[in-house]
Amino acid sequence: MSPTIDASATTRSRKLTQSLWEADYSVPLREVTIGELLREAAADSPDTTALVAGVADPAARTRWTYRELLALTEQVARNLAARYEPGDRLAIWAPNVAEWEIVQFGAVMAGLIVVAINPAYTGPELSYALSQSGAVGVVVADEYRGRNLRAVVDELRGELPALRDVMGFDTRSPLWHSPHADATLPNVRPDDPAMILYTSGTTGNPKGAVLTHQALCNNSHLFGRRLDLPQESVWLNCMPMFHLGGSAFGAIGAVWNRATHIITIFEPELMLDLIESERPAFVPSVPTMALAMMEHPTFADRDVSSVRVLMAGGTTLSPEIVRRVERDFGCAFIPCYGQTEASGVIAQAHIDDSLEAKSERAGQPLEQVEVKVVDPATGEIVPCGETGEFYLRGYTTLKEYFRMPDATAATIDDDGWLHTGDLGIMDEQGYVHVSGRLKEMIIRGAENIYPREIEDVLAEHPQISEIAIVGLPDDYLGEQVCGFVRLSPSATADPDDWFAFARQRLMSSKIPRRWFLVDTMPTTPSGKIQKFRLRELADQREIIELSAAGSESH
Repeated sequence: MSPTIDASATTRSRKLTQSLWEADYSVPLREVTIGELLREAAADSPDTTALVAGVADPAARTRWTYRELLALTEQVARNLAARYEPGDRLAIWAPNVAEWEIVQFGAVMAGLIVVAINPAYTGPELSYALSQSGAVGVVVADEYRGRNLRAVVDELRGELPALRDVMGFDTRSPLWHSPHADATLPNVRPDDPAMILYTSGTTGNPKGAVLTHQALCNNSHLFGRRLDLPQESVWLNCMPMFHLGGSAFGAIGAVWNRATHIITIFEPELMLDLIESERPAFVPSVPTMALAMMEHPTFADRDVSSVRVLMAGGTTLSPEIVRRVERDFGCAFIPCYGQTEASGVIAQAHIDDSLEAKSERAGQPLEQVEVKVVDPATGEIVPCGETGEFYLRGYTTLKEYFRMPDATAATIDDDGWLHTGDLGIMDEQGYVHVSGRLKEMIIRGAENIYPREIEDVLAEHPQISEIAIVGLPDDYLGEQVCGFVRLSPSATADPDDWFAFARQRLMSSKIPRRWFLVDTMPTTPSGKIQKFRLRELADQREIIELSAAGSESH
């Protein structure tokens, strides 16, 4: 069982001069598989509710105890083991449903590798993922947002020679029946691959990150340990199951905690209903989700007092967002920084960190990993407080990009360091601040400009609910600083006021000279804004550009 948090005072009070975090080995790693974890939980807490279908109708919320979850998972595992060989790839193409977790756990118990696929994929995107992964089977939902997913797969069958089976989640599916009750399950090892997750892609084509049982299990454990939640808590999870927030530190992290894991989709009203009726202590999310719940017209009348921790994955938080969430929810709002290639979380705030630390940093690195910040041009470690690229080394790095040896070699160097492509700083205590992607740095004239600093300033403006800073081509400067704004409810766009607000707080070269309005920000499944899509929308004139403010000044 997960131990009570006992953070090392020595670790947390480190005083660094160079941006190098040496691994903290005070919490040992477990040599364990996902199946072994589930069996341990069923032995420890057999009658605790393990899984809940988080649907709108309370009477339709199917519940499984840990004993029942293990029995059904092993049944699925045996049925799959009778069809496939260890190491075969089984894709899951579906939105969040509780059965997603059962199929995931059953597949990895059978020695298969789960290929997690975004249900929003178009036909060509799905074809790429199924073909590139060599999936021999796919478990597919009937529909997603009015689209017949089974029909999409059927249309692609002719171009997917490796794909043998298409199965559903319905009661007729061969997953749930027991013709192979005596099938022998393979001996799965901790270092065996468990999942392939395609990089969500803020740029370029997705790559399939191969992640092991040991990496997923231990990262989920260390993540959950730092939350300091009571054992057998209730976790309400709307993070996508095709993303690590849902299927790894959501599903696997809940098993470590012996938690009740409620799997749902994100709809603000549904989330608030589930918080009131199911009383979760932990709600993983991204900032846009927290904002959407707080902006719901019924929020002020809702009882959200059960929530102890609201997690904000994938980003460093602006001070204003932290203040708003902790004030309105009355809980801790905890940032973390992670990446698919790192099997989940790299750095995470502590539950008792100050408001200042949580609003300006994404926390300290988790145990058992080394993190450093290097000059992208030289590869040399930079002093604390200077911007560079984050490198990571430890048990948690991806095994490889599936069938992409060149991409793997370009990402993991000969010394075992994972080059994250993320820019930021490390302070003297090892807390990290993520300022953006290396490819998102704006070069305005001869000056390097980091969008995050500007976003944090403009997020404080009362008219602005969300802000993304992007560099767009400029004939004179090479790139110009541009702001993409989602307005706060009932707000009116006033770019001149935004310009004046920024001018009081930022040097002239950092102030956006072009402003665009968006109804919603295009995001990856982990909630990171896809800035390449904003560039495309601006270039194709598919969004409103406001009258330029301050355009007379270069």
